[in-house]
Amino acid sequence: MLIDFFYTLRSAKLPVSVKEFLTLLEALQADVVGPNSDDAYSLDDFYYLSRTALVKDEKHFDKFDRAFAGYFKGVDMLTDFTKDVPLDWLRKTLEREFSAEEKAKIEKMGWDELMETLKKRFEEQKERHEGGNKWIGTGGTSPFGHGGYNPQGVRIGGAGKNKSAVKVWDQRAYKDYDDNQELGTRNIKVALRRLRKFAREGHEEELDLDETIAKTAANAGYLDIKMRPERHNNVKVLLLMDVGGTMDEHIQRVEELFSAVKTEFKHLEFYYFHNCVYDFMWKNNKRRFSEKFATWDILRKYNKDYKLIFVGDATMSPYEILQPGGSVEYNNEEAGAEWLQRLTHTFPKFAWINPEPQGVWQYRQSIAVIQQMLSNRMYPLTLKGLEEAMRMLSK
Repeated sequence: MLIDFFYTLRSAKLPVSVKEFLTLLEALQADVVGPNSDDAYSLDDFYYLSRTALVKDEKHFDKFDRAFAGYFKGVDMLTDFTKDVPLDWLRKTLEREFSAEEKAKIEKMGWDELMETLKKRFEEQKERHEGGNKWIGTGGTSPFGHGGYNPQGVRIGGAGKNKSAVKVWDQRAYKDYDDNQELGTRNIKVALRRLRKFAREGHEEELDLDETIAKTAANAGYLDIKMRPERHNNVKVLLLMDVGGTMDEHIQRVEELFSAVKTEFKHLEFYYFHNCVYDFMWKNNKRRFSEKFATWDILRKYNKDYKLIFVGDATMSPYEILQPGGSVEYNNEEAGAEWLQRLTHTFPKFAWINPEPQGVWQYRQSIAVIQQMLSNRMYPLTLKGLEEAMRMLSK
């Protein structure tokens, strides 16, 4: 099992050596992480041990997490690391699928009613519930819990399934996008080059061949080398990227875009947000709660000649855009729509790049809301979409 795990990490382009792998095996044999009372090994303990032994640079933590999650998907407990793991790994026992008729019977609640009802549930509920339609639980039609279906609910713990939760009561650790992601194609960079405005800046860095020939000829053949400042793309870009939640499905393509943007634009500033922009953003997801950048400061810091590019799937509850307190993580005083308007007013050259397939946009109410607010300047994360967005920004 662990040999396959090692090759999985290598396939994810992690610089994991055989020596480091042997160190991990020695740690397991020495019971650095030991079995619990049930003679089982915690997957969490193995995660931290293997990451410590195999990953020597924190910039690779995100790649390791994705490879680890992909390999051990569905595993909650391993009984013995020295034995093979059965192909039929542990599965969720209470993940129900509902028919269209069943989903149609579930009525949507309004915002105020949803929050008030949740408060009452917390006061009344005394035990765990699974598969029901009222209490906070799993696998049911209740608007509170996770693993089931309700078109507008509050996800409490667990992973998202239908992308329609109004609140998420589960603090998550988002990962920075890897700006060193190796591009599978240069086409993204070629598309971004439509947004170019070259100017000669800085010290003399390159040979001016035409001027050198002219001066040498005028000097009776004596070599007279002339230098000139190198030309750089003078376009300034402010990149705001959605991270976490439903954006996890698009990490690879967004990282490819991020890598290309950092290569193509010398004057680049970037920040992260989750779902919708509110009163603060951040630059490092590990410190997003301790190192916040006020959106007001960002609005004041950069001139209006910056090109504003949002990157996000715009997939959320409409409350998150239109309602004060609508953020899934905290009670924001002003609606996300207010901040979007301020940003687009401050930076008139703006566009939204959406990695979600364009064919499903019509089924996402939140996408329609943002499209309307941004005067339909939303483009798919495809080569054609990027070319159209860059062409619009360059006007």
